[in-house]
Amino acid sequence: MTTDEPHDFYQEQRGLGPGSAITPTASDVSQGYTTQVGNPSPLPKLFQPLKIRELTLKNRTVVSPMCMYSSQDGFATDFHMVHYGQYALHGLGLIIVEATGVSPEGRITSNCLGIWKDEHIEKLRQVVDFAHVNKSAIGIQLAHSGRKGSSRPLWHIQEHGRYADEATGGWPQRVFGPSPVPFDKDSWTPQEMSLEDIRRVQQDFVDAAVRADKAEFDVIEIHSAHGYLVHEFLSPISNKRTDDYGGSFKNRIRFIVEIVQAVREVWPQEKPLFVRISVTDWVQQSEEIPTGGWTEEESIELAKILSDVGVDLIDCSSSGSSPKQEIPLGPGYQVRFSTSIKNEVPGIFTGAVGLITDPVQANNILEESKADLVFLARTLLRQPSFVLDAAVKLNVFAQYPHQYERGRNKTKYSFT
Repeated sequence: MTTDEPHDFYQEQRGLGPGSAITPTASDVSQGYTTQVGNPSPLPKLFQPLKIRELTLKNRTVVSPMCMYSSQDGFATDFHMVHYGQYALHGLGLIIVEATGVSPEGRITSNCLGIWKDEHIEKLRQVVDFAHVNKSAIGIQLAHSGRKGSSRPLWHIQEHGRYADEATGGWPQRVFGPSPVPFDKDSWTPQEMSLEDIRRVQQDFVDAAVRADKAEFDVIEIHSAHGYLVHEFLSPISNKRTDDYGGSFKNRIRFIVEIVQAVREVWPQEKPLFVRISVTDWVQQSEEIPTGGWTEEESIELAKILSDVGVDLIDCSSSGSSPKQEIPLGPGYQVRFSTSIKNEVPGIFTGAVGLITDPVQANNILEESKADLVFLARTLLRQPSFVLDAAVKLNVFAQYPHQYERGRNKTKYSFT
């Protein structure tokens, strides 16, 4: 590498990149960056690579998709370069870009990211390129908001309310769902989707997948959780249809299965396909909700079918279908869902997510075979350096970005 190659000179990271386990050199020891001459054998699973199809992740940490409400007309902005770039620099194994609307009305808010037109590709590719030169894999979550669309960014809700009308950039007349059932008393009542609407939205997912490949993303995750459109078809709380897309379990899963089949046909075979699901709605049968909600047992059966049609990993979240949900929050409260699907569906990978905040906790989830990947969300908003900090805590000597190498903690101070 020479200085007459300025782009590669300052960006391209060596080896597997930041966040990968490396053998410390004699210089590392003499300068006080470590006292160890090697890494634990075997490595803690958090720092073991994982191969899914032809993609090898350098470690088992994932940036969980989190809405940032910082786009303009669906376009990625400089914010996204900085936001996702920090995770590449700090060694995350896989970065999944936030819920990205497959159509304008598929966004949650007017400030959400989009991938419904070819013009969106260029800026997204810049984000992808930066992740790649820092040796992080990067994916994108394809999403449709359904009945939760035409909302406002989180920091506007307290002053202006949750839902946006036309005067404030919303689209209440173009909010769709499987049935005309609003999420709550204040939300928009969605238009029931016709069969033509269903086909159109499914094609939107396919077209978005093609654009994601052109932007050179490594992974697609289809968003089928948290009460958004695809989840709305799964849950009897929001799906009251009597045609082939409602009623029985087979009918309620038809929408997602058809999306996956169509996306898998255009998404390169060597690239992984993930699906995020709410494993349970956390809603029991009651007089008010006689059907109850979507259940863990149904999720296991769905995972078996999704595995058969080309899904590689189930990202196991929960909730979002009803304000009546009763969630037993606590550290790692959703990990059991990842474990049950991993145990009941041979051959599929699973991701654990939800109040995973500590490196030892994260590593134990993997060591105990409760998940294959650990998805981190708000923890990373507080602590972007989680992976490099985890290496210290787990006694692993991990690579730093070369620009940050001199910032390592020292066990002694020396100028030798």
